[in-house]
Amino acid sequence: MLNLFRYWRERGWTEIDATSYAAAWQRFGGSFVTHPRVVERLSGLAEIPVRYLGWLDGGHVQAAIPCWDGHLALAKTVLKQRRRHGLFDLGNAEVILPIATGFRVPVRVRMRYLSAINVQEIDGARQQAESLAMARAPENYSPKFRYNQRRELRLFEEAGGSIHPLSEFQPSEQAAIYCDLFARRWGFPARGKAHLCEVLTLLREFVTGSLLLRHGQPVAMQLLYRAEAPGWVSLEYVNGGVDPQHQPLSPGSVLSFVNTQAAWSAARAIGKPLRYSFGRADREYKDRWCHRVPVFEI
Repeated sequence: MLNLFRYWRERGWTEIDATSYAAAWQRFGGSFVTHPRVVERLSGLAEIPVRYLGWLDGGHVQAAIPCWDGHLALAKTVLKQRRRHGLFDLGNAEVILPIATGFRVPVRVRMRYLSAINVQEIDGARQQAESLAMARAPENYSPKFRYNQRRELRLFEEAGGSIHPLSEFQPSEQAAIYCDLFARRWGFPARGKAHLCEVLTLLREFVTGSLLLRHGQPVAMQLLYRAEAPGWVSLEYVNGGVDPQHQPLSPGSVLSFVNTQAAWSAARAIGKPLRYSFGRADREYKDRWCHRVPVFEI
């Protein structure tokens, strides 16, 4: 019966190797969560084998999907089924599959938060009730909003605050700081705490953003991952931590301003659009920073 379901799900698709999948991603693009090195490294950590499927036309791969069983690789559902639910946290990441523009394929592998970028190329996708919160471009904020953000940043720096790239810190330091600030903010441990150092080590080239210090002590950090595709930059804001003792200085807001401004500047410097996702559009503060975009599921 299992083989029958797999045959139905994968009919028209051909199993390909990891190298062919990586070539498709580099050619057609994708998002952080479908990046070949992210898929390979986190699947290895989870000890779950990946099957790569490709849709061939004239002997060439025109679409590709990394799979765990009948789900997209790195799916929370499979982690939960395998009792590895707390292994790592990628939030509700935007899914962009490597598919050639204008090439339409049937997809029967289960996934959520599929980007509208793919929807014209995929048969079987339906719109979700939820939306994703995608950061607005700097010029799309009101003059008053931009003024208030610059003022908050100035007041933070005048009060002994400083900004430091996360790249200055080792993964062990990043993990310890993030877990401490997360617990201070939310009152419970960060998901994946036990393995976060290992995850940040595996994904070090994708970790981005800054850390806020005040008088040398960490006060705000966001877990951000960045991947550069051929046609855009994919950036995922998973979650963040803030020391509530410094809340009068709005360090969370200051850090969002610093990180989004830096990301837009870097993307524009290389001439690529930025897809800066704050995850599911489920909190009021996200509406201040983002516009809502539709996403799809299979």
